[in-house]
Amino acid sequence: MQRAKRRLAAVMCADVAHYSKLMEQDEDGTLNRLKAYRDVMSALTERHDGRIVNTWGDAVIIEFGSVIEAVQCAIEIQTELSHRNADLPDSEKMEFRIGLNLGDLMVEGDDIYGDGVNVAARLQELAPTGGIMLSQSVYDQVRNKLAIGFDPRGLQTVKNVSEPVETYAVRLGGRNEPETVPDNNKAENEPRQAETVGDPDLAKARNGFDQARAWVARQPRNIRSSIFMIGFFFGLNLLTSGLSELWFVWPALPFAMMIAWHFFVGKKEEKLSSSGKSAK
Repeated sequence: MQRAKRRLAAVMCADVAHYSKLMEQDEDGTLNRLKAYRDVMSALTERHDGRIVNTWGDAVIIEFGSVIEAVQCAIEIQTELSHRNADLPDSEKMEFRIGLNLGDLMVEGDDIYGDGVNVAARLQELAPTGGIMLSQSVYDQVRNKLAIGFDPRGLQTVKNVSEPVETYAVRLGGRNEPETVPDNNKAENEPRQAETVGDPDLAKARNGFDQARAWVARQPRNIRSSIFMIGFFFGLNLLTSGLSELWFVWPALPFAMMIAWHFFVGKKEEKLSSSGKSAK
């Protein structure tokens, strides 16, 4: 039996949001629109040196040798399709969700298999309508190389994947500063670079804020809600009394206790439970 080949590649999985509903309303129109939109995706895939591996129903799997090309292709697909949807009534808009992952793939003929594909498919399910969701492996490769924004979405537990997946949504229509300034765009970025390099305290503050936001995004929903409520009461305190009277402590206390319980009691219980299972 011939052993399957393996290779590292970027995988894009895309499908149509609410496809069944669109087909129920207008089968012929939906099918014609799907074919037209797939032609757009095929042309952009070819432009970015990608390969359409498979299509079934409303879904498509595309393989790329370059992560940068994969992300750029995904952005161009969503941008072009949003322009085409702009002139359509809401009932006829066809919007795709896209997931991107970089992983080790099993290759048999023209088909690809393995966790690399599975993670991309699960990220597609998590993506917002008309949006793009990236895995940590993709984000690490592109965050310093593309002038686009990213929103950390934290660890997500996905079907048929043993470990939670760190996720990032691409901020379409927005723009963020690359952490390193490309030489070919140096003049355009010099003022902002000087602002960051010239003020190390500001750079540290920004970095600290980004790390704090990413940490909060990784927490369970009840912990995120508790942090939000504490911040809400603190902000209300500042607006009504300033810092002369810190009354926000009392309404925020139950939420602070919930956070403390999670980290000092809940974590210990999880460890004890895990060690008990291991012993068995």
